[in-house]
Amino acid sequence: MKKTFVLDTNVLLQSPYSIYTFEDNDIVIPAVVLEELDKFKKENNDLGANAREVARMLDQLRVEGNLNKGVLLDSGGMIRIELNCEHVILPDCWDGKKNDNRVLKVCIGLKEQGLNVILVSKDIFERIKAEIVDITAQDFLHEQVPIYEEQYTGKIDLFTEESLLNDFYKNEFIHPEDAYINYENNIKAKDGLVVNQFVILRSLTNTKHTALGRYDGKFIVPLLFHNEHPFGVSPRNANQKFIQEALMMDSNSAPLCILKGPAGTAKTFYSLAVGLQKVLEEHSYRKILVCRPNVKMDEDIGFLPGTEEEKIAPYMRPVIDNLEVLFDSENHDKYKNEFELNDKIQELFDRHIITTEAIAFIRGRSIVNQWVIIDEAQNLTPRQVKGIITRAGQGTKIILTGDPFQIDHPFLDTRTNGLCFAAEKMKGSSLAYQLSLTEEDCERSPLAFESSKRM
Repeated sequence: MKKTFVLDTNVLLQSPYSIYTFEDNDIVIPAVVLEELDKFKKENNDLGANAREVARMLDQLRVEGNLNKGVLLDSGGMIRIELNCEHVILPDCWDGKKNDNRVLKVCIGLKEQGLNVILVSKDIFERIKAEIVDITAQDFLHEQVPIYEEQYTGKIDLFTEESLLNDFYKNEFIHPEDAYINYENNIKAKDGLVVNQFVILRSLTNTKHTALGRYDGKFIVPLLFHNEHPFGVSPRNANQKFIQEALMMDSNSAPLCILKGPAGTAKTFYSLAVGLQKVLEEHSYRKILVCRPNVKMDEDIGFLPGTEEEKIAPYMRPVIDNLEVLFDSENHDKYKNEFELNDKIQELFDRHIITTEAIAFIRGRSIVNQWVIIDEAQNLTPRQVKGIITRAGQGTKIILTGDPFQIDHPFLDTRTNGLCFAAEKMKGSSLAYQLSLTEEDCERSPLAFESSKRM
């Protein structure tokens, strides 16, 4: 049976092209949604840009037909604008003039006409209220990735013969035919490996005997940089060695690196350490560019006083904290006082070795030969993350870091945020390296590790 999808404002604000993703079913946009979109159109942020994009698409459709009666889409479905069905009666305790409730009135009115109505909304409370009045409701699923537990982690444990493991570094490879995901069930690695997936090889007879490697698309090969100490930093566990490998690869081999995991797992710390090594000591990149998405900052930055750097400085404090640890630990004599340490770090910014920007200012740029760290990338939308990655010019390496369980964006979750979206979509790309970390990888402090488990 043909379905009629009623789109809420938040769906169009997150994904303007959502109107083309419902196959041959009909799409209804309540008039109140147009009123809400109109309030966003002048904003200088992604919500404003998306509202303007929706306006352009609807204007083009208006030229092709009558949106009040319905315009045919290439998919075979029809899109139309529906007035707010003011005659529909809602529960007495609900404010009928509230925009969310006006959308529900449209859903009820269309259902009374015999249509198979489905409300599509990012608003959980709106979906709950829809169910109360017997309207089927769902989240916008087109840009969703699998639940977090089923998402790609970038690593795998494999098992192989003791003799092959002993000769792994000498031979410099193990064939996937000779490694097992599950030896007892004869499930060989060749059936389940992904390009650039990191591997912990274990002996079949002694699982504590291990070696670390990476699947290059043909063979499991040893890590190239496991003995390196970028900017004086040494990896403390297997996953940090994998992080180091991903970051140390040059921009031609690995222009994109994605690191997911909770606080304290050294994602930002390692990204800065390797970046400083590449810029200051190897001169492989012009500079380090650091961006930290923040919903409020991206919306209000134009109204804040001061220069761009002054506006975003408070949001970059975690980056400064990591730099303090890096510089205080890499100097054997330690810095004698806070002023000396602060001067050393400030010099990096004064000389533009490290620069900071708001995500809102990256749109439209072409970033060449830079080490780009997008910290807290879980607060990006899929459209934003695509816009950032496609800004990468020749010689640029982009590192996305973040914790999918620390999302501040009201319309995003672990299945729809840009960090997880990029990780799933770039899975298997020869140009992308990625790794998911857990609480067990926390190296911040015993207290940080204990609290991450308990809280």
